[in-house]
Amino acid sequence: MDRKNVSKKDQIILQQLDVIRTMTENNLGRMGTDFWGHPAAPPESAKPRTPDAPSPAPPLKTDGGKEGVGNSAASTGNDDTKAPGQTAPLPEKIEDLQSELEGYIGLTAIKKEVKNLINMVTVYQMRKEHRLPTTDLSLHMVFSGNPGTGKTTVARLMARIYHSLGILSKGQLVEVDRSGLVAGYVGQTAIKTTKVVDSALGGVLFIDEAYALNGRAENDFGQEAIDTLLKAMEDHRDDLVVIVAGYDGLMDDFIHSNPGLESRFNRFLHFDDYNLNEMLSIFDMQCKKGCYQLDGETREMVRDFIQEENTNSIAFGNARGVRNIFEQILVNQANRLATQENVSRDDLMKMIPRDILMARGMEEDAETAAPAKPANPSQRESVGLSEEKPSAPKPAEKAAAEKDGSAANEHDPL
Repeated sequence: MDRKNVSKKDQIILQQLDVIRTMTENNLGRMGTDFWGHPAAPPESAKPRTPDAPSPAPPLKTDGGKEGVGNSAASTGNDDTKAPGQTAPLPEKIEDLQSELEGYIGLTAIKKEVKNLINMVTVYQMRKEHRLPTTDLSLHMVFSGNPGTGKTTVARLMARIYHSLGILSKGQLVEVDRSGLVAGYVGQTAIKTTKVVDSALGGVLFIDEAYALNGRAENDFGQEAIDTLLKAMEDHRDDLVVIVAGYDGLMDDFIHSNPGLESRFNRFLHFDDYNLNEMLSIFDMQCKKGCYQLDGETREMVRDFIQEENTNSIAFGNARGVRNIFEQILVNQANRLATQENVSRDDLMKMIPRDILMARGMEEDAETAAPAKPANPSQRESVGLSEEKPSAPKPAEKAAAEKDGSAANEHDPL
């Protein structure tokens, strides 16, 4: 009886092992297909796909290295498994992009450098067309500066400029930091970094706080990400531009820590902090975009608020700090309007001194500066009055507010 039972158990175990083996083989087959790419597709799907195809124009080397070998070990071969990409956007007119650049607040030195780069690339392309000798250009860049100085905005614009000039086939910006490139186990970082690079092909890969990759710890895989990135830059130098960004000194140390980085990144752009007038212009721009108005007195209170908060440009964050102040004022405007019985369109657009004082935590002064409740809708044109200026509403202030709002710039530097 026991032998019979053992024999049946053995048979059941063997059957289970058979099922497990079959499932394992099937799963491994599927995993191999997904990881290394689908088998050769029918002739119809083998046609070249326009979005992923490089520009037919003569390629421009984006660093001074030797000719690459196409797809190499830096790529996992996932290209064939991708769904057909969307059609690349049409290149914009370079004149329109230059006009947009000029519209940015501040960034005087950056505007000059970008113009120089545009002119250099334009002449390079012209020499190519006339079959004249050309030198290899390094289009990879290092952006250094404090937070909120416009680095990401300019990087996005550079992607569009390179697309307009025929350097890049798509012109998109892919933004990552260390967490988007580095994994926690051996071998995973190369796969993760390559996947990000693949998504950036045809555009610009923007790596914020890139110095964080150089951890130099025993179990740190940042160096693996750097090595993978350098190889990808070589393999795809005809259709990939990499911009690394971060604080001044740290970026210098990062670039000079690796000969491969030094040879590929030799174009440095420094982003200065915004001065007080530029930050006030950024606030004006936010008001214009949001259809908010403030008179001269309220605007001066905003200036004082920005100056008070901006004791440390790194902590304040330049344009980001201005945006935070703008949002704080809106919260206090909303709190004020929520207690008002009737709210007009003008009320929704108006910022008054009380809103700024409340945002600064000056509740007592805000109560003193609060305007009297208007007796009729026509009085809603008046603005809250401060302690120094008690008295009557000023109808002319609405026109002054509109004049102040019209000076705002249309481009957000963040």
